[in-house]
Amino acid sequence: MTPLNKQAYQHLQKLIIQGEFEYNKIYSETKLSRELGISRTPFRDAVHRLAQEGYIDIIPSKGFMLHQLTRQDIDETFQVRSALECYCTLAITKAHKNRSVKKLLKELRMLTDILKEIMDSGGSIEEFCEYDFQYHTKIIDYSENRQFVSIFATFKYRMRKLAELSLAHEGRMQDTYEEHLAIVEAMENNDTEHIYEITLAHMNTARKINLDDL
Repeated sequence: MTPLNKQAYQHLQKLIIQGEFEYNKIYSETKLSRELGISRTPFRDAVHRLAQEGYIDIIPSKGFMLHQLTRQDIDETFQVRSALECYCTLAITKAHKNRSVKKLLKELRMLTDILKEIMDSGGSIEEFCEYDFQYHTKIIDYSENRQFVSIFATFKYRMRKLAELSLAHEGRMQDTYEEHLAIVEAMENNDTEHIYEITLAHMNTARKINLDDL
């Protein structure tokens, strides 16, 4: 059976992602825990976890509010992503002859093709974002570094939110597709000289768009 704190976390996370909460409104932990039928202690554990992952801000003695992304949030998110993904793409490129890397590159190619299909068919930002995130997650997962995977997962909400905002800009889907393709091609071609810069450029372009939106 799923622990109560995890049930509460999953329930609140789903409500946030589905847009059931409003910005600039304080929500009562007591009321929500009662509605969910879970006691305050496991519910509070879930709230603290969501706060750590950037979903909400805790308001002492009152409850919590949806977290509004700041310039610092954007900078920190892309700094973490750049550190992890640039390291991983370089490591993958160096090991491009390994059977496991060849399998990974085929999967990344497939995901890149799906992004193009979504873009060309006028698909939704949400759908494009889903496969975009799968692409980046596979790059991190290949490292088999549990700390990398854990850190990346912690930033999942912020990354998805920022991606949705940047993809709303005209032409950003096309640019994102081309940047993903450039990363795959550099890894396939064992381009260790440029893969770091190519990956970093992808991060910096999206970061600039998000910062400009503020």
